[in-house]
Amino acid sequence: MIDLRDDAVELTKAIVLVVAALFPIVNPIGSAAIFSDMTGPISEKLRDLLARKISTFSFLLLIGSLLFGAKILTFFGVTLYAVQIGGGLVVAATGWSLLNQTGVGATARSTTENDILANAFYPYTLPVTVGPGSISVAITLGANLPAELHAPSFLAPIVLIASFTGVLLICAVVYGCYRYADAGERLLGPTGTSVLMRLLSFILLCIGVQIMANGIRAYLALMPK
Repeated sequence: MIDLRDDAVELTKAIVLVVAALFPIVNPIGSAAIFSDMTGPISEKLRDLLARKISTFSFLLLIGSLLFGAKILTFFGVTLYAVQIGGGLVVAATGWSLLNQTGVGATARSTTENDILANAFYPYTLPVTVGPGSISVAITLGANLPAELHAPSFLAPIVLIASFTGVLLICAVVYGCYRYADAGERLLGPTGTSVLMRLLSFILLCIGVQIMANGIRAYLALMPK
């Protein structure tokens, strides 16, 4: 039985590792701006409910990828580079669509409240919040975390605690950023929001292309010379 008090330092380092690896690529602040543009002006109650759903879905995706991602890919015979190529294509397509959007929230404004909530998983969670890049990082973390913590498997208590705590912290930040995304939009004003949105959409497009390029490079490296 592992005495968690003796492993407090190791556990803290593992939690920091999970947060530090996932936070930059999940990018809750940048994703919140894209989310706000996609939803347009909605009620506080709907925004809160939507933010809760997205953070919950994000938690399930990240913790599932971290703990079981490598096993699931192996079971279905899917390689990580295939996930990167296919997922990168989805991210790039989303970034291109947002980059060419004619107005702030133009797509979402034509939908009903039920339609907006129905989009909580796709596209608000996947790929806007948790994309293939985040999933790839989570899978890699899951494969290496037991060794980092000198644990026998990913089901060891210290690994589970580090994984759940780190992902929970990330998703708590996601909820806060999405819940109050409208406040940031009001602070920037229409022009500032439009400029930021275009920049973030272009960055999202580039991220998608980079993820695809990483997958293609990994695939080509495995081919016989």
